[in-house]
Amino acid sequence: MMRSGIEFVRGECREIDDYLSDRIDEFNVQATGYVDGEYFAAVHRNAAGTIRAGVSGYSWGGCCYVSNLWVSEALRGQGWGTSLLETVERDAGRRGCRFVILWTHSFQAPGFYERLGYELRAQVDDHPPGHKDLVYVKRLAPRA
Repeated sequence: MMRSGIEFVRGECREIDDYLSDRIDEFNVQATGYVDGEYFAAVHRNAAGTIRAGVSGYSWGGCCYVSNLWVSEALRGQGWGTSLLETVERDAGRRGCRFVILWTHSFQAPGFYERLGYELRAQVDDHPPGHKDLVYVKRLAPRA
């Protein structure tokens, strides 16, 4: 059944997305009691202040989620991606996270994640067509 009064928006919807995310976070906290949600980012900038490599995501419920990891083409293969992920993993471990979860595509860098100890846990074939959407998980060492 199609409902009237639904506004469909294309393009930039950050305000709506932020609002919905906040409501879901509120529900999740109420349902689980976990109030440890936190966003994070780590970046490498050049002398002019331009971001040349970075990672961002959030943690909640003892798990760290990497949303974005990017290294400029000029810096690839020099260890920046590894350093960024290691930074995230150390911070996540200090905050008591047990896992790091990230999503990537088969055409991005699955071998990179596997070399760093991430295990493929799920995949969606043909997304986008001719490729795969991949979910990787890494268990972090318990805090000492």
